[in-house]
Amino acid sequence: MAGKFTLPPLPYAYDALEPSISKQIMEIHHQKHHQTYVTNLNAALEAQSTAQQANNVPQLISLQQKIKFNGGGHINHSLFWTNLAPYGSEETNIDRCAPTLKAAIEGQWGSVAKFQESFNGVLLSLQGSGWGWLVRYPGPQGKLGIVSTKDQDPVTEQVPVFGVDMWEHAYYLQYTNNKASYANEIWKVINWKTAEERYQGGVVGSSLKL
Repeated sequence: MAGKFTLPPLPYAYDALEPSISKQIMEIHHQKHHQTYVTNLNAALEAQSTAQQANNVPQLISLQQKIKFNGGGHINHSLFWTNLAPYGSEETNIDRCAPTLKAAIEGQWGSVAKFQESFNGVLLSLQGSGWGWLVRYPGPQGKLGIVSTKDQDPVTEQVPVFGVDMWEHAYYLQYTNNKASYANEIWKVINWKTAEERYQGGVVGSSLKL
């Protein structure tokens, strides 16, 4: 088996997103939840390697869901950490950091405010666990879309410009069942600099290098 996946460090301190996202949530989310996806992904890939050597086709088939779930969890969270930025930092200013992306958003939704309203509508319509994404579709037009994925399914056919984790572990300790407040607050810590870079030349879905 190739080298094992590892938990990427956060690009900021655990308390850097406060008051929008608490230090406690970030510590548990990163150190416990993301680490579990990494650990389980490595275990599933090791089991897959063993099954391949033994030509154990039933075992190979049974492992695919574990690889998809935990691999998706690793991909999604690795993106999530980098599409957030410290509260009040330069990167959270869309006007200065994402002029091209902002123009594209305004061209499709009329304004950033209307886009955020539409995005939050997708987040709050999710039933159970999942993610909301701003994506760029392939092609030179730079067309954007708002999509959701269930559980830990990653975006694989478009460029994930940024995503918002709507699993309860991402917000419940701070916002309990008030998902709307979480959805509103997270806009204050979106890293528009990274979003601009992904929009202009991002990596499509599963080809993300981790």
